Amino acid sequence: MDSAAPAPLESNVSNGTATALNGAPSNGDSNGHVVTNAPGMSAANILLISMKALANEIAKNLVLAGIGSMTIQDDQLVQEDDLGSQFFVSEQHVGQNRAEAAEPQIRKLNPRVSLHVDTQPVKLRPPEYYIPFDMVIATDLDLSTLSTINAACRLCNRPFYAAGSHGFFGFIFADLITHDYVLEREKSNIPTALKAETATRSIIATTTKKEHGKLKEIVTKREIYSPIILANSSPIPAEHTSSYRRKKAVTPLLACLRALWEFQSISGTLPGVPEHSRADFELFTTLATEKHKELLLPQETLNASFLRRFLQNVGAELAPVTAFLGGQLAQDVINVLGQREQPIQNFLLFDGEDSKGPVYALHPIFSSLDEVPLV
Repeated sequence: MDSAAPAPLESNVSNGTATALNGAPSNGDSNGHVVTNAPGMSAANILLISMKALANEIAKNLVLAGIGSMTIQDDQLVQEDDLGSQFFVSEQHVGQNRAEAAEPQIRKLNPRVSLHVDTQPVKLRPPEYYIPFDMVIATDLDLSTLSTINAACRLCNRPFYAAGSHGFFGFIFADLITHDYVLEREKSNIPTALKAETATRSIIATTTKKEHGKLKEIVTKREIYSPIILANSSPIPAEHTSSYRRKKAVTPLLACLRALWEFQSISGTLPGVPEHSRADFELFTTLATEKHKELLLPQETLNASFLRRFLQNVGAELAPVTAFLGGQLAQDVINVLGQREQPIQNFLLFDGEDSKGPVYALHPIFSSLDEVPLV
């Protein structure tokens, strides 16, 4: 595949999108750094699963931000292919466990962070394994494994993130179960009502304070989430499908990601691994077309060119893309720990070739999200 770096990415996190400049996290400060002034950071205990390029970026950002403790988990060995994009390992580490190989370099970033290594298969871990952690982040895994971890986190009431990258493409998923956060703004003359703003977000409390002679309003909002197994089969929100023009704007990456996960469940591997075949292309095309139809999206937006480009990127790791995704996810984790700012709700899909990262709230159709099953 073409391994050239993507074009510079423009910063834009408004209107449900997230893009970045040169792969830097777009919701950090003006210099592209992750903002770290979140209460509770120094006490946070985070589990990071699967130490590939994306997890390298997440670990770097969170450790430099000053979290209290991190466990890095991986039962796989460093391969020669890992050396091109994973900056915590080098040629001398080939054949060693990925987490153990990365640990010394991560520790050097911030010796104050308590760092632990787990080399046991995560699939063998019971739900109680996740209880000590304040946050669980799983990267570059198949849907079955992600769903198992997500279900265990829900049983323990632990926030869960999933993320993955494939060349120019990637995603971030968040299941915070129920999350309250605070926004500060200038007090309006119109009283803020305690009400539901969307199917997932409600205003639950308001207070005021005076700051520099101005009256500020402190608004507490609550977001309700769905597990990844339900989000993966949920429809696109009505605001994205209310007209043909809006349907055309929905990225075909969503259908391709769903098709990729189904392909893995059928074949036990990624398409094109170890080499591309016509059978892989035909099966993936069939699955992606079905997923696109299920989403009620125009057929022309999932064309042969996009399918080919996506398949050419599957399994690849590009530093600018993993840097953006890792920075975006780390900043969201920091915001969630500090209960500040609107968190990702709930699927961010990133296309580095088009420099776009729309966020879709994918939830099953219930009369109330309080009806969402626990697992």
